[in-house]
Amino acid sequence: MADYTFRPITLDDLPMFKAWLDAPHIDGWWADGGTEARLVEEDMGGDTVDMRIVELEGAPFAYIQDYDAHAFDAPQYADLPPGSRAIDTFLGDPAYLGRGHGAGYVGQRIRALRRRHPLVCTDPDPANARAIAAYRAAGFRPHRVCPCEDGDPVQVMTFP
Repeated sequence: MADYTFRPITLDDLPMFKAWLDAPHIDGWWADGGTEARLVEEDMGGDTVDMRIVELEGAPFAYIQDYDAHAFDAPQYADLPPGSRAIDTFLGDPAYLGRGHGAGYVGQRIRALRRRHPLVCTDPDPANARAIAAYRAAGFRPHRVCPCEDGDPVQVMTFP
């Protein structure tokens, strides 16, 4: 089993972060790299979202963030218990795709979060089969499909 590290994202990471988001395998699942990089930069130094670069043997290859599931009044999480933690993630470096790393690092991170929170959740697009498969392999289970804050459907998944 790989041992992943999760370090806080820095300003120096933003060009890499942006390039990852502009890669073809991310297209459609997140906003464009420039938009997301601006949002991450705005949140740096705050305490609402814990934003991390995922590394394997010192090589950065993915991004993961977590936050209180009720911090943004997201309707898809309204029925979850107080203290639930939501995650969002993407595997940025395409060289790591299809090798089990998504399930590996997500599983490692959610086990750590679960020690401090009653439940961990996520909400991929129902059409994002790769993400849903990685979340299932990491231990998430489908909870329900429902609209998110912008009205688009999401597959809410939980790790109890």
